[in-house]
Amino acid sequence: MQKLLPPYLYLITLAAMGITCWLFSNAHLVTYPYNLIGLPIAILGIVLSGVAKRTFSQLNVNVLTFNEPSQLVTHGAFHYSRNPMYLGFAVSLLGFNILMGVSLIALLPLLMFIVITDRWYIRFEELAMHKKFGKKYALYCAQVRRWL
Repeated sequence: MQKLLPPYLYLITLAAMGITCWLFSNAHLVTYPYNLIGLPIAILGIVLSGVAKRTFSQLNVNVLTFNEPSQLVTHGAFHYSRNPMYLGFAVSLLGFNILMGVSLIALLPLLMFIVITDRWYIRFEELAMHKKFGKKYALYCAQVRRWL
């Protein structure tokens, strides 16, 4: 069975937010120029995800969600969050939502992204990490929060 990888869920969520903002354009809570505060937030999220991905790449660590974990990474952004890539995705989606004018209805795709990521991707990965790294991973979980 084909599995939906997190970057595709991110893009689907971004598109859903854009369509929702467009359909409900009269429900925007933030207008120009105040919506521009979303741009640095979106960029911050993208940078956070990119830095975490680069850490994996530099260590030649498997980044694919549904493959077996190859190494426990606990430094860099992973020192502050067990899931900085997902955190970066969520932060950038929030930034894009603000940039699009913050329609409350457009927050639904963002909330769905967070719930799906937390309940599906992260839970799957944590189970695999516990199986592979045991007490070492349990200690890491006790020291570092799941999101932030």
